[in-house]
Amino acid sequence: MSDWGAEKLQEDVRWKYGIPPSGNANFAWMQHMIHHLSPTGKIGLVLANGALSSQSGGEGMIRENIIKADLVECIVAMPDKLFYSTGIPVSLWFLNRSKKQTGKTVFIDARGLGTMVTRKLRELSEDDIMKIANTYEAYVEGTLEDEKGFCAVVSTEDIAKQDYILTPGRYVGIAETQDDGEPFEEKMARLTSELGDLFEQSHKLEDEIRKQLASIGFTIK
Repeated sequence: MSDWGAEKLQEDVRWKYGIPPSGNANFAWMQHMIHHLSPTGKIGLVLANGALSSQSGGEGMIRENIIKADLVECIVAMPDKLFYSTGIPVSLWFLNRSKKQTGKTVFIDARGLGTMVTRKLRELSEDDIMKIANTYEAYVEGTLEDEKGFCAVVSTEDIAKQDYILTPGRYVGIAETQDDGEPFEEKMARLTSELGDLFEQSHKLEDEIRKQLASIGFTIK
C-alpha cells in the first residue's frame, strides 16, 4: 500500500526499527506484527521480493535493524506464477523472537520447484512443500547441511558483509551441473553450428514475412 497513513503515525511506538516510508507499507506491516509478538512469538510473512533488498525510504536501515535484533530465522524465495491474480514471485519471511539457532538465518531458494499446470499458473506438489518444510526443520534442529543452489545457513556477520540484503540467491550459490562427458571444444563447435543453422532459418523467415507484408501493401522500415 502506498497510501497507508504514514503522515499520521510518525511517532508511533511500533516503529522500533525505523520509520517506514510513506510510499510503501511493507515494513510498517512487518513492524506492526513484530510489536504484537509474545516473547516467544513467531511470524510467517509473504512479501514481494523488493523487501529483501530495497534501500529506498530507509527500508534498508529498518531491515538491517531487524536482522541485528536476530529476528530473521528463515527466508524462502518462491517461484513465480503461484497466484491467480499476479505472476510475480514472492518470498516467505519467518521471524522468531526465540530462535533456536541464534545468530544465524537459513536461506532457501525454492524458485526451481513447482510444476506449470496451465500457461499462467504453477503449483507446488506435496513433495515440494515437504522439501521446504523439512529443510527448515533440519535447520532448527541444527542438522541441516548446505545444498549448493538450494539452501544455506548463514551467520549474521556474513549477512552484514552483503549489506543486510536477504536475497537467497546471494547465499546459496548456483547448483553444480552434472558433466555430460562431451569435451568443451566439441560442444562449442556443435552449439555454434546449431546456432548458425538457427540464424539461417531466422533470415529465411524474415524474408518470407517481408514478402507477405508487401503483398498486402505494408513495408517494414
